[in-house]
Amino acid sequence: MNLANNSIYNKLSMTLNKMKLKSYHEKLGQIKSISLRNRTHAQLLDASMELKTKVHQGVSLDHLLVDAAALVNEAAYRTIGYTLYDTQLMAGLALHEGNVVEMQTGEGKTLSAVLPTYLNALTGEGAHIFTFNDYLARRDMEWMSPIYRYLGLSVGCINEGQGFEQRREAYAADITYVTAKQACFDFLKDSLVYEVKHRMQRPFHFVLVDEADSILIDEARIPLVIAGDMGSSSLDFSHMLQIVKQLTPGEDFDTDDNHRNVYLTEQGADKAEKILGCGNLYDIDNNDRLTELNCMLHAVTLLKKNVHYIVRDGKVQLIDEFTGRLADKRHWPDGLQAAVEAKEGLAVQSSGKILGSMTLQHFLSLYRKRCGMTATAQSSMDEFKETYNLEVVVIPPNKTCQRMDDPHLIYTDKSSKWKAILNEISSVHLTGRPILVGTASVEESNQLAEQLTRIEIDCHVLNAQHDQEEADIIAKAGEMGAVTVSTNMAGRGVDILLGGGNSEEYYKVAALGGLYVLGTHLHESMRVDNQLRGRAGRQGDPGASKFIISLEDDILVTFGLQEVLPEQYQNWQKDRPLEGTRIQKIIQHIQLVIEGQNYEIKKTLNKYSDIIEQQRKALFAKRNEVLTDQVIPGILKEREPDIYQKLCKEFGMDTVNEKEKYVYLVQLDHNWADYLDYVSFVRESIHLESISNKNPLDVFNRQVIEAFEQIGDKIESDVVNVFLNTDLPEGMMNLDIEGMRVPSATWTYIINDHFFKNRVSLI
Repeated sequence: MNLANNSIYNKLSMTLNKMKLKSYHEKLGQIKSISLRNRTHAQLLDASMELKTKVHQGVSLDHLLVDAAALVNEAAYRTIGYTLYDTQLMAGLALHEGNVVEMQTGEGKTLSAVLPTYLNALTGEGAHIFTFNDYLARRDMEWMSPIYRYLGLSVGCINEGQGFEQRREAYAADITYVTAKQACFDFLKDSLVYEVKHRMQRPFHFVLVDEADSILIDEARIPLVIAGDMGSSSLDFSHMLQIVKQLTPGEDFDTDDNHRNVYLTEQGADKAEKILGCGNLYDIDNNDRLTELNCMLHAVTLLKKNVHYIVRDGKVQLIDEFTGRLADKRHWPDGLQAAVEAKEGLAVQSSGKILGSMTLQHFLSLYRKRCGMTATAQSSMDEFKETYNLEVVVIPPNKTCQRMDDPHLIYTDKSSKWKAILNEISSVHLTGRPILVGTASVEESNQLAEQLTRIEIDCHVLNAQHDQEEADIIAKAGEMGAVTVSTNMAGRGVDILLGGGNSEEYYKVAALGGLYVLGTHLHESMRVDNQLRGRAGRQGDPGASKFIISLEDDILVTFGLQEVLPEQYQNWQKDRPLEGTRIQKIIQHIQLVIEGQNYEIKKTLNKYSDIIEQQRKALFAKRNEVLTDQVIPGILKEREPDIYQKLCKEFGMDTVNEKEKYVYLVQLDHNWADYLDYVSFVRESIHLESISNKNPLDVFNRQVIEAFEQIGDKIESDVVNVFLNTDLPEGMMNLDIEGMRVPSATWTYIINDHFFKNRVSLI
C-alpha cells in the first residue's frame, strides 16, 4: 500500500470509527434508561436466567445486548463497587460485534471485557478470555468472577500445573480465563486421546483476546508442539562445532544484508568438504550433514548468549524477542537447539518426537466468534483485517491522555548514547520522579543496572519470567524515587500507579510530571515502542516518554542507515545529539520499511503452515469421527475378510470393532507424527531449492502434498499388519506389539521458528 492510498485508507478508517462510536452512543442512552438499583439480587438473577432462556429459544444476542449491559453494570456496582464508564460500555459493545478494540493503558480493559463475555456465555457453549500470562488469568478471574456469579454464571481458570480434572472442570464453566498457549496445548492433548471421556475441552464458541496485538500478531505464527518420549537426541554436533571454528568469516561464510541468514561461500563449502571427507556437500546423500553444519553455523554466528538465550541450570533458555523475558517451554527446531547446546558445552537435550503441532493463528480459527483488545492496535489494523477479518475500533479515553512524548535524542555512537542515558536517569532521579527504563536485552539491562549501582542509584531489574513478582514490582514503578530497568514488555497487563496507590504520594509524583519512561533502543515495530510509551499517562495521569538512541544501534546498522545518512550528520560532534527533523523522519521510515518486510515474511510463512493445517483438519476430522463412533473403520473387514470373520467368531463383532478403532487411532497418530518429521526435514532444507532457481514454496507444497496423499493407505496397511502380527493366547487379543507403542510420557513446548523465517526470507 503506497503512502497516498494509505492516507486515504486511514481517513476512511477514521470516518468508519466515528460512525461506529455514534451508534454506540445511541445504545448507551438505551442502557442508561434501564434502572435496576431497586431490584433485589433474586430479581436480577431471574432477569439473567430469563435472558439465557431467550437465547435457547432462538432470540439473537444482539436483541439482548442492552438488557445484558444494564445487568452487568448493576452487578459490577454491587459486587466490586464499580460502575462502567461510558467508554468501557462502548468497548464492550464493540467487542460483542467481533472487533479488536484499542483502549489506552489504564482505561479498564479488564472490566470492559465482562459485558461481551457475559452475553456470549448465555448460550451455554462456553466463553474463553485469553490473557497474557497465568498470573493475569488468575488475577482477572478472581477480580471479575463475583460479577458473573452474581448473575448466575460459573467461572473457571486454567493455570500451569493443574491436573486433568481441574482443567476439565474449568473448561466446563460458562466463562474460562486461560492463556492462549495453555488452551492450544490442551487442544493438542485432546487431539490424541483414545476415549472421549479423556477430553478436557468442548467445541469452541467465543473467545476474547486480551493483549490482542501480542497474541494475534506477535505470537500467532509460532508453532506450539506436543511431543512424545523417544529417548535422547541422535544428533552429535561436537564435530560440526570444530569445523565451524575453522571457518573464516567473510571468506568461508557470510551473512545477508539484514543479518537474518548465514551461508557458506564456495570456498567455505570446499573447506568443509575436505574436513568431512564427504564429497559434494550439496549431494542429496549429504543432506543431514549440510543441515547440521548450517545449524551450527547459525548458532555460532547469529545467536548470542544473554541476547537470544541464557544458560541456567545446565540448560539453554530462550529469550522472547517481543517481551525480553525468558520464554517458558520454548525450543528452537531440534537441530538448532542441539547446535546451541553443543556450542555452550552442554549435554544435548532431546525435544522428543513431535506428535502434534499448531500455531495460535490456526487455533484461534477454531472459534466461531473472536474479538480482542489492546492499547496498540491501529498500526496493525491491516494485519488484523487480512489475517483474522477483524476490524479495529478505537475507543476514546475516559480522561484525555496528558503524556508528553518527546522526539528521539539521537547520538552518533553508542558510547555517547549510554553516557546521555546515565545522565538523564541521574538528573530525573534527583528530583524523586519515578523512571522506567526499557532496554533491548537481558545483557543490556544487567549492564545498565551495574552502571547505576556504580553511581549509587538503586534500581529494580525485570528481565526474567516470574509473573507474580514481576507484577508486584511493575505496580510499584510509579513510587517516589523508583528506578525500574526492564526488558521490552515486562509486567504487561499491570497498571503503574503513581505513588504506588497512595493518594498523598500520588500528588507528589504528579507534581513532578508523573512517570518518566525512557527507551534505550527502537524496536522493529513502532507498535512495540508505543507499548513502552504507554506505561506512562494512564487515566489522564501526567507522564512523559523519550527514546535515547544512537546511529550504531543494531536496528539502524542492520538496515543500512549509513547509506542514506545526510551529509550534514556525517561528521557530527559525538557528545551532542543530532538536530533537525530530517533524521527523525529517516529513522521513522526505516522502521516502516522493516515492519513491511516482516509482514511480508509472515505472510510467506503462513503459506507454509496453512497447507499443513488444512491437512491436519482433514485427517483429524476423520479421527474424531472414529473416536466418537460416527464411523467404524472397517479396514480389516474390507482388506482381510477371512481374518475379520475369524476374529468376530472368537471374540464377537463388537469387541473386534472396538479393538480396530483403537488400532486405527494409534496408527493414525503414528503416521501423522512421522509425517510431521518429514515436513520438518523438508522445511529445514527447503532453502537449498533457491540455489537451483526453484521456488521453495512450490517445491515444499508438491513434496508435502505427495507425502500426505500416501497417509491414508499407509494407515490402513499398518492397521492390517497389527492384526496379522497379533497373538491370540487364551482367548485374548494381545496388542502389546512394537507397532502399537504409544509414548510413555508427553510434554508441550513452543518452537522458536526464526531459523525457518531466516531461510525463507528471500521468497
